[in-house]
Amino acid sequence: MFSKAYIPHRGYFCSPFVRWQGSFQNENAIELAATVVRKGLADRNIDPKSFDGLFLGYTIPQVSCFYGAPWLAGMIGAEGVSGPIFSQACATGATELAHAAMAVDTGANSNIIAVTADRCSNGPHLVYPNPNGPGGMPIKEDWVMDNFGNDPWAKNAMIQTAENVAKDTTFTREDCDELTLKRYRQYIAALENDRAFQKQYMVAAEIRMGKKMVVVDADEGVMETTAEGLGRLKPVIPGGIHTFGSQTHPADGNAAVIVATKDQAKALSQDKSVVIQLLSYGYARAKKGYMAAAVAPSARMALDKAGIKVSDLKAVKTHNPFAVNDLNMIQEMGLDPEIVNNYGSSLIFGHPQGPTGARCVIELIEELILLGGGYGLFAGCAAGDTAAALTVKVG
Repeated sequence: MFSKAYIPHRGYFCSPFVRWQGSFQNENAIELAATVVRKGLADRNIDPKSFDGLFLGYTIPQVSCFYGAPWLAGMIGAEGVSGPIFSQACATGATELAHAAMAVDTGANSNIIAVTADRCSNGPHLVYPNPNGPGGMPIKEDWVMDNFGNDPWAKNAMIQTAENVAKDTTFTREDCDELTLKRYRQYIAALENDRAFQKQYMVAAEIRMGKKMVVVDADEGVMETTAEGLGRLKPVIPGGIHTFGSQTHPADGNAAVIVATKDQAKALSQDKSVVIQLLSYGYARAKKGYMAAAVAPSARMALDKAGIKVSDLKAVKTHNPFAVNDLNMIQEMGLDPEIVNNYGSSLIFGHPQGPTGARCVIELIEELILLGGGYGLFAGCAAGDTAAALTVKVG
């Protein structure tokens, strides 16, 4: 549990999330994050030199990522600071924020900007030396596709873990389609009134396409979802309950959250009457090949550490790459389905790995503000049959 870690009101922002091989496909994820962070800070009149730490989270290597956080710090105008790199697959965003909270709690830092950035598009193709192989033939790996398709420990693809959990429950294909349609409608609610909800935190990204500069100011690649359309899709795995409609899509994007002491957070807040506190972190690992089953126990750990009951929660956000994630978590924890994933989730807006959890936490905070404050929970699975969770309080 954290006691001294706060987030400034609107001291957080993200780029649009773009379906892979879309507008961000050729952008270096770290350089793109720098442009978004610079604009986000300028829009909020926050001096980048006020930070005494910068954390960077990513899961997919980019050119020059060896220099990581110091490079990013320099590009945003915070040349005097540095910090570590975090990489924990889909849990990167939550774990990075937890470590930022720990740094503030211990007094190691008082004002950290935690940035997450990934590009699933055009992932790197790696070649590893293998002098003892036949003719010295190297070992080759497609960083994104090979790892999506094979857990070296569980020996299965990620979607197989969702189907494994489904086999131990009574959930059906129809349940997955119904939940997916609900998640789509929740996302559409975030677009109402000229995207008023999203415009509280989303920062447009300006990129070069050929000779032109193009502004990407909204999520790109979200597909219209209907019951009829979902019903026509075939299961990804024969006999399974998930289709390409009821699982997320890889994406590109970034997100940033400031974690600071209470005084520093208040000084940086857009509305100083709003107090946002990071309360706790939880984690879990399910049995081999059952990734979706790790989410509920990670959430329970976070709630227990914060002394919060399920009945205390006003809003819940999840990283839900497969529909069964939410179905299982809601059942296991006795959650009110109506407080889960309002205004969107990764099932619909996509999954650029590291930034996904950070965006979900940002949206969780914004929803709690609309609700007049209260306790919120984020939880999501991650590769290796793991999961991570965070609790927040908005007052």
